[in-house]
Amino acid sequence: MPQRSAAPATPALTGLPVLRLGFRPFYLGAALLACLAIPLWVAVFRGWVSLPLAISPTLWHAHEMLYGFAVGVIVGFLLTAVKAWTGLQTPRGPLLGGLFLLWLAARVAALGAPYGLYALLDMLLLPAVAISLLRVLIQAGNKRNIPLISLLLLMAVANAVFHLSALGWLALPALHALYAELAMVIMVVSVITGRVVPMFTKNVTPGLVIKVSRRFELSLLALTALALLLWVCAAPAALAGSALAIAALLHALRLASWKPWVTLGRPILWILHLAYAWLPLGLALLALAQWGWLAPSLGVHALGVGVVGGLIIGMLTRTARGHTGRPLQPSRAETLAYSLVLLAAVVRVLLPMLQPSWYVMALDAAACLWAVAFAIYLFIYTPWLTRTRLDGKDG
Repeated sequence: MPQRSAAPATPALTGLPVLRLGFRPFYLGAALLACLAIPLWVAVFRGWVSLPLAISPTLWHAHEMLYGFAVGVIVGFLLTAVKAWTGLQTPRGPLLGGLFLLWLAARVAALGAPYGLYALLDMLLLPAVAISLLRVLIQAGNKRNIPLISLLLLMAVANAVFHLSALGWLALPALHALYAELAMVIMVVSVITGRVVPMFTKNVTPGLVIKVSRRFELSLLALTALALLLWVCAAPAALAGSALAIAALLHALRLASWKPWVTLGRPILWILHLAYAWLPLGLALLALAQWGWLAPSLGVHALGVGVVGGLIIGMLTRTARGHTGRPLQPSRAETLAYSLVLLAAVVRVLLPMLQPSWYVMALDAAACLWAVAFAIYLFIYTPWLTRTRLDGKDG
């Protein structure tokens, strides 16, 4: 009687668990930066701490939240997602460690190294990641996701413009380069959420029908890009404000089509819907700022804290749970972290809007809420992300 051939042995796991997939080091690094940098910024703003920064503390704060925190998460997400999309290996082991150390070196250099060294370190990461991911996508014939890599390169260009402006080599406002980066992060958010949020919602809601019109999606993305471009380029206020208001309406309609009310009993879903709700609100606040009714910083922080922060804390938990072999059921502590980030957005944006004299109090409170939220994430996830998956698989 013929014997069955033995099943192929599972390849032995090699290397440090934290360097087996991109989300592991970059999620931990970004969460640590979020936890420490915001309280530090508030301490500098309040005059309690002095840092040897080569640029203004406000520019440092804005740049590190965008190119340190948000970009760190985007890089970790894409290094992980491209492997899932293509089935091919993205940077891991020493190469992944090198990319992470490059990100970390720039964060440390920002605090006092010669500005030229900081700028150089900071400008290297995005092109390096874009090239490595583009190679994988081309090898797999995955053309659909190449535009996301193009956005990484555009982010790299905006970062170069920021540093050249800060050095005085370009006669452009450095703040506008950061606005451009925020706009591109919002475009990444608009693309990714449109793909995953309806899918996640339908997958756990039997019988739910969410109709996604390709024409509507393309129109929404095109108009959002146009509105943000007009805002970044300081186009005439009437034109930019009108475009932003229309984009806000389209995003509100999009959110309504996802039927967010069905997610109330699922924190890992409602955090994505509630964070996305800040997108039409933030665009509307920017429109009002264009018309001179509000300070621009309110719209900027609605997008930065509410949209980017809220979606990041949601995705940090969801993808980390999935890729470490854990169920997609957040604990009470994780749900608390979701709530704290959203509350930080409410405090930072809505309190100063209602009463400008509450600004400093709102800044202090929002910083504390934000820092505690990401401290909770680090407390729970650091052991998980530095150990092998629960199911023993690679990744």
